[in-house]
Amino acid sequence: MKVAPCYDDTFEVQQLKSRQRFAPPAPAVRKGDARVRGQTGVLSERRGSYPFIDFRLLNNTTLSGEIGTKKKVKRLLSFQRYFHASRLLRGIVPQASLYLLDEDYLGQARHMLSKVGMWDFDIFLFDRLTNGNSLVTLLCHLFNVHGLIHHFQLDMVTLHRFLVMVQEDYHSQNPYHNAVHAADVTQAMHCYLREPKLANFLTPSDVMLGLLAAAAHDVDHPGVNQPFLIKTKHHLASLYQNVSVLENHHWRSTIGMLRESRLLAHLPKEVTQDIEQQLGSLILATDINRQNEFLIRLKSHLDNQDLRLEDAQDRHFMLQIALKCADICNPCRLWDLSKQWSERVCEEFYRQGDLEQKFELEISPLCNQQKDTIPSIQIGFMTYIVEPLFERWAQFTGDTPLSENMLNHLRRNKAKWRSLLHKQHSSSRSNDHSGQVTGSQEQTYNEEETP
Repeated sequence: MKVAPCYDDTFEVQQLKSRQRFAPPAPAVRKGDARVRGQTGVLSERRGSYPFIDFRLLNNTTLSGEIGTKKKVKRLLSFQRYFHASRLLRGIVPQASLYLLDEDYLGQARHMLSKVGMWDFDIFLFDRLTNGNSLVTLLCHLFNVHGLIHHFQLDMVTLHRFLVMVQEDYHSQNPYHNAVHAADVTQAMHCYLREPKLANFLTPSDVMLGLLAAAAHDVDHPGVNQPFLIKTKHHLASLYQNVSVLENHHWRSTIGMLRESRLLAHLPKEVTQDIEQQLGSLILATDINRQNEFLIRLKSHLDNQDLRLEDAQDRHFMLQIALKCADICNPCRLWDLSKQWSERVCEEFYRQGDLEQKFELEISPLCNQQKDTIPSIQIGFMTYIVEPLFERWAQFTGDTPLSENMLNHLRRNKAKWRSLLHKQHSSSRSNDHSGQVTGSQEQTYNEEETP
């Protein structure tokens, strides 16, 4: 059974055309921002469509010359990235990455891949061992392990090209939303797909969709959140009418890369259409603003015991839940790994706050380094976002060793953050923070980007 699209694409296209009809002439579209419409009617975005933050919109005239120069540089970089993609499509694969196809990995990387289903998998170490190619290496391995290459008759070289495109469209300058995060989410998704309660019903199509969505769920992320794009009047916010702006962009970018690489071109048209729509449904589910929507629905299913995983729609819903868990599983990792991720996401928040301060914008919640400490951010995130979701996931899986392990890590990590917060307060001799997250902060975590 096909999963219905989560939005009316025809309506979106009509609205976009209507806005264009009555809007003033738009500026010239950069090559990297060109959009492509396929036969399915889904608006996709060309690879390399980096969502450039045009600070000229902020009317800061003192920096106009500098901004103009930066925009020229960004245009050049966008073109270079698109040109590189074209070289890949012509079959010119960089020699440095060919070893991935021959499985000529370093001994330690090969050993790590043999334990890719373990929850203590260190993605940071794996990324170093693969010379920054953790996402490509991991996906090639998992597609082979799950038998997807054989089942869908995928060309290995074409698959590698597509995965390189995805990996390169993540921005390494982002402390958190980069290709290593995508690889970490993909590894977690692999673990969840092996949970017996789910694995016994999954089809090869379900597995491929889960892995692809995990790998591409944050592709081309600009390193700022949706509220920032809205208040700076970014073109993506306008295009998607301020609704799931980043998630829509990730989805459309993924579709663009699938079509450019022609990875699925040999499959029937109706199959590829269904894959594109289901990918969208999965990626859009990672929007943190929809957290309560999914939690309420999951709770209802579990309380009523009416999940029928033989049904494609119910399986797809649990894939959405699995992806949501994988996306925010950092607090459930070992402390050393979890702490690194916490520091990275907060650094990304603080960078946004610095930008907002520089351009005299109101600093977004969680982005003020002087007020929002890492321990307080993480405690609130765990309390209002992570714990409710993972407790329900454990209820679904039946308290498996993995679920119990994750919840144990979550509780221990939260206790450590509380201890660090207490030490901060003691050293500063301040009572500004009590270590308790207030009810008003719950809304903040439901409106902001996920830590």
